[in-house]
Amino acid sequence: MPDKKTYLSKEKHTELHNELDFLQTTRRQEIAEQLETAKSFGDLSENAEYHEARAAQANLEQRIYELDAMLKNVEIVEHHKSDIAEVGTTVTLDKKGGDAVTYELVGSAEADTAAGKISVDSPLGQAIVGKKKGETFDFNAPSGKKFTYTLKKIS
Repeated sequence: MPDKKTYLSKEKHTELHNELDFLQTTRRQEIAEQLETAKSFGDLSENAEYHEARAAQANLEQRIYELDAMLKNVEIVEHHKSDIAEVGTTVTLDKKGGDAVTYELVGSAEADTAAGKISVDSPLGQAIVGKKKGETFDFNAPSGKKFTYTLKKIS
């Protein structure tokens, strides 16, 4: 089964690639040195420094694994105009009985609702993707509440 595609902006791709490089080189070395220092303290079964360094090493290797997997199947997406709501577009939705809201549709690694960026993998993102300007659709929030939106603008 092929890996799931990761949608990233050029900037986020560079940021994650730099993080991976830092973790694989500098941070790995730092933790290796911490482990060696902790081993010198003696009995490993009661050595808190050693156990902390091992936990840090496990967390580091997990993050490296996640970043590596994510970056292996990347599609760089630039902001663009389209007739259909898709990753890389900005949509303005008119909520029935509420105000209009604007979101940029992004990949999950860049989602930040406070900044107006929602993932195309989120429940609302999935409901928006593929819609055209003027379309009205219902969205059932994870809380169970139902909303009706009209897609007013795609840019």
